[in-house]
Amino acid sequence: MGHGFVNSARDMDVFKRAYELSLKVHQASLSFPQCEQYGLASQLRRSSKSICANLIEGFAKQVNSKREFARYVVISLGSCNETILWLSYSQDLGYLSIESSQTWQKEYDEIARMLNKLYKSLSNN
Repeated sequence: MGHGFVNSARDMDVFKRAYELSLKVHQASLSFPQCEQYGLASQLRRSSKSICANLIEGFAKQVNSKREFARYVVISLGSCNETILWLSYSQDLGYLSIESSQTWQKEYDEIARMLNKLYKSLSNN
């Protein structure tokens, strides 16, 4: 969770990083073809934002149980991996440049590592 006291999920480095990246992904997905706006583009936007949404929800529930927060971190991790898949499809279908897709996939890999670390820290407490 980083160093020092964390007042909210928004203070966590993993949240900040995932949030900023989800904004970039959202903007890029708006340029996908119209036929994909309710398909691939929507899935990509939803999964990238779900990472943050689950961290927010889980953080709030940790008042009752760290294990409950850990469960939401795992859900965030699933959304992170889903986002990587949608980015790969977007690249292979020619909707995203190889450079953007691969850069973002690497960033989501790093976010996944951060989520794994957070999960382990919650599980050990």
